[in-house]
Parts: sequence; structure tokens; C-alpha cells
Amino acid sequence: MIKTAAKYLLGCLSVVLMGGYLWFWGSPVGVNNYINKFSIQMLMESPELITSLGFIDNSIIDFHSGKLDSYTAEADERATALLRDAREGLNGYGPEGLTGQELLSWEISAWFLDDQLRVAGHQYGGYRVNQISGVIVSLPQFLTDKHNIISEKSVDRYISRLHEFARVIDEVRVRVIDDRDHGTVPPDFIIEKALLGMHNFADDGADSNPLVSTLSSKLAALDSMTQARKDALLAEVRAVVDEKIIPGYEDMIALFHELLLISNHDAGIWRLSNGATIYRDALQSNNSTTLSAKQIHQLGLSEVARIEIDMDLILVGAGLTKGSLVERVQHLMRLPEHNFADTSEGRVAQIAYLNEINGRLMAKVSDYFINIPLQSLEIVRVPEYAQDSSPGGYYMPPALDGSVPGRFYINQKNTTDNPRWTLPTLMYHEGAPGHHFQISSAQLIDNVPFLRTVGLFSGYIEGWALYSERLAAVDMGMYDNYALGDLGRLQAEMFRAVRLVVDTGMHDKRWSREQAITYMLDKTGMTEAEVVREIERYVVWPGQATAYKVGQLAILKIRSLAERELGEKFDIKQFHEVILSNGAMPLDILESTIIDWVASQK
Repeated sequence: MIKTAAKYLLGCLSVVLMGGYLWFWGSPVGVNNYINKFSIQMLMESPELITSLGFIDNSIIDFHSGKLDSYTAEADERATALLRDAREGLNGYGPEGLTGQELLSWEISAWFLDDQLRVAGHQYGGYRVNQISGVIVSLPQFLTDKHNIISEKSVDRYISRLHEFARVIDEVRVRVIDDRDHGTVPPDFIIEKALLGMHNFADDGADSNPLVSTLSSKLAALDSMTQARKDALLAEVRAVVDEKIIPGYEDMIALFHELLLISNHDAGIWRLSNGATIYRDALQSNNSTTLSAKQIHQLGLSEVARIEIDMDLILVGAGLTKGSLVERVQHLMRLPEHNFADTSEGRVAQIAYLNEINGRLMAKVSDYFINIPLQSLEIVRVPEYAQDSSPGGYYMPPALDGSVPGRFYINQKNTTDNPRWTLPTLMYHEGAPGHHFQISSAQLIDNVPFLRTVGLFSGYIEGWALYSERLAAVDMGMYDNYALGDLGRLQAEMFRAVRLVVDTGMHDKRWSREQAITYMLDKTGMTEAEVVREIERYVVWPGQATAYKVGQLAILKIRSLAERELGEKFDIKQFHEVILSNGAMPLDILESTIIDWVASQK
């Protein structure tokens, strides 16, 4: 998965700074310039997203790196008004009279703005603070990973952002109270996990807090300051964390203990007012299709049945015939020879193995792709303070200027969660040819609005990553003579098929958390700890987990169409180039794009 809010606008500001478009702050000429204009206007509202770009922090035009976003209701209202104005203005630039890439840009932008407005209409449609997302979880990692410390000025702005963080906590606490007063309270088990994360962050005091502890090594690398100045800055940071940030967390913890008293155990978003509409829009937003919850549920059941047959064939071939499919998979997962030691040395060895897998894949990619992204990929551990509620792995995009590489974060809380034979598939999903290829390629697309170079459509993005797992196995032969590796792929595909069932089960069919956990355990062979983390993730991100399988099936469908229509003329490298070179888009628009490409090839 990509760990973003799935709504990045990374790259838009570079239109102004590097693309020579400063003039279009007046009257833009053409649809591309108009799209860039409203994209930049949205980006300017977010100092955090500007920092995520990486290339203007600590420069002479740095106006933002001491600030954080506003999280007030008024800020949301301004953002919605901006979206509404942008959508109305877009109608003045098409679609009549547009062709080719300009028409595609208009269609993608119109879909995006319509979707954002649809979701923004659900003011009380989600859980603002939970165990896996929201500023209480994301901002500490943003400050430690994204705020670049290269000078005394950048340290001063880090301190400024710590003061801002205290302000943000207060703003979010006001919003959580408002949510409560309008009937939006998380389920009790989500509150409990959120409390666990907040306690892990705040309970050990300022010295052990990552906002303080990670700064020490960064200061040590700065030669431009005396040790006395470094000590003074570190003391100032410690004081802000101790006197403002930790008390803010303690206030939020107290509020969540109060929420626990009025919550219940219902898992699905149906528990909220207008929950059915919230879920319908979440499915459409994440999948960029109009498939209903019932259709997705049935699709999941069908895929689960198919994958079970394929997995059983491999297990029987390996001599594992006794017990249920899941019992046999779990037996393999427990074997010591398939697991890295749950020690510091074992964790280092696991990351080294992931790098080895990536190297073997990269040796073959030129046979399947025309353009190979130049951005580097780094494999690192999920921060320990976040590992209890994080998924098994996730990807963070590179900065546009190369200052920060793409990063695959592997959760190493328990190395036995990821046996050796499951790791290649995880690597292909997060790295090459999955998220890293797709996002890195999109960042380099020329002559289109920057909105098309960023990851806005989960069905496309996660569908591509799951398609990449299959591509590595079926087309690239990465599991030739390694049947267990292919079993790992099928187990991962089963996991995504099960998601269709349990996500719709909880949010549409009113399954309980426990019913969803039982179904996933019975079908995947995953550990109970993994399954609990996943199910609780789906509770707070309705519909997001369905995008993987829906997207993969959509890409396989259009590939099958292209192969059938083109016959011997079909070129897999060209097919992948069309998908990646146009950037992320809604799946229905992707299908139309491939149909046009097929016609041009004929």
C-alpha cells in the first residue's frame, strides 16, 4: 500500500517554481494551465504537502517549513469552497473542443474534483483520530522523516513546527468533540487501539520521545554549529515536547477515555448517520467505478474460491495433503527454516534479503518496460512507535528533486509475520514493478498538468501493484523452480480477495469485527495479530482495501482485451508504457484510454 491520504498534490508547486508558469496566476490559457492553477491553489493551503515535495525547504523562497496545516472546520470549509470553484471553472475549458491528452486531462480532473466534493459532503463521515491515521499518528512521522535538518535555520523551523503541532492537537481535539456531539464516535476497539498508540508516544517522557531522540543524530551531523548551540537547541526541543506536545496527547487520551464510555462494538460505517451513503461514496472514491457493495462482495467470494484451488495444487505438490488449506499454510509459516530470527540480527538479514529480491527483479525489468525509473528505492523498518498499528509494509514516494528516495517500510515488530517465501511478493508490490515504478514514472511525466503526475486514484494505484505481483510470477518467471514463492503470491492474492468480502461484510452486511476476523483467518493462513490489524484498518478506512483486487481485475481485463484485439501485434512493453506514461486515472477512463491505444495500434 501507499501510506498517504490517497489525495496528494505533490508536484503542483513545481509548475510555478520550475515550469515558467508564474504568469498564469492571472487568466490561464488552456485547460492544462487552468488545472495547474487550481492544483497550486490547493497546495498552497498545505505547508505539509509543500515540504513533502522536498525541493524548496531551506531555500530563499521557503515560506512554509516552520508551519503546519490548519485542521479547523473553517479550514475545511475554505478547502471545499476552493474545490467547488475549481470544478465550476473547469467547465469553461471543456470537454467540448478538446482532444487527445487535453481531453484526458479534463476528464481526469473533472472526475477528481467531483469525487472530492462528494466525499467532502460527509462532514461527520469518519473517525478523525484512530489507530492508523490522522495527525496524532501521521504528524510525528512527518516531522521526523520529512522535515529536513541541514542547518541551524532548519532546526529553528523544526522547533516552530513543534509549537504548531501543539496548536494542531488542540484543533483536532475540538473537532473530535464536535464529531462526538454529532454522533460520530469510533467503535470501542478502535478507541482502545488509538489509546495504545497515544500512550506509546507520550508515556515515556520527552527524552525518549521520537521528536527529541531522532533530532540528536541529525544535530551531530551538522558541523556549522558549536556543541553548546546544539545542546541548547536540543534542550529547547525537549521543553516544547515536554510542556506542550505531551500534555496535548494527555488531553486527547483523557477525551478518548470519555468516548470509550459512550461507544459500542459495531464495526461497520453503517453505524453512523447516513452510513450507507458514506460507504457507497467511499467505494466509488477508492475504486473509481460504480460497482455496488453487493457486486464487490460476490466478486470476492468468487475469487476466494478460485484462488483456493490454485493454492491447494501447490501444497499437494509439496507433499502437504493433510489438514485444511489454512492449516497447511500455517504449518509452512511456522517452520524455522522459512523465518528470520526475531532479533536485531534477524531484522537486518530480512532487509538484506528484500534488497536481494529487488536486485534480481531489476535485472529483468528491461524486457517488460520501456522506461525504467531513475529514482532510488530504500528499504527501511517501520518506526517502532508506529509498528503496533501499521500494516505489514507500505510505500512512501520519493521527493521530486531526489533528496528523499522512495521508501518501502517493512513492519518488523515480529519477523515471523513475514516468512521468507512471502517476502518476494511484498517486495514486488511495494517496489519494482509495483508502487515504486508506478509513482516514480508518474512523477516524470512531461507536458501534462501536475495533477496527473501524482497518486490520486487508489483503484489504479493499488490495482497496478497487485497486477505487478502477478506480472512478476506469470510473465517474468520470478518463481520458476520456487513453488513456495508462488504460494506466497497466491496467499497475498487471497488476502486481497478476502478484503472484498470482509470490507463489504462489515460496512454493508453488518458483520461484526469478530466475524470478519474469523473469515480472514479461515481463508488466508495469516497470523491472528496480522488479521486483527487489517480488519481494524478496514473499519476506519471503509472501501480502501477493496481497491487492490478491483483494480487488478480491471487491468487484467483491459490487457486481455488488448491481447485479443491485437494478437501478435500486442507488445507488453508498449502496454505497460501506455498505462504508466499517462499517470494515475479512474479505472473507467483507463479502459477507454487502452481501447483508444488498441485502435491506434491496429
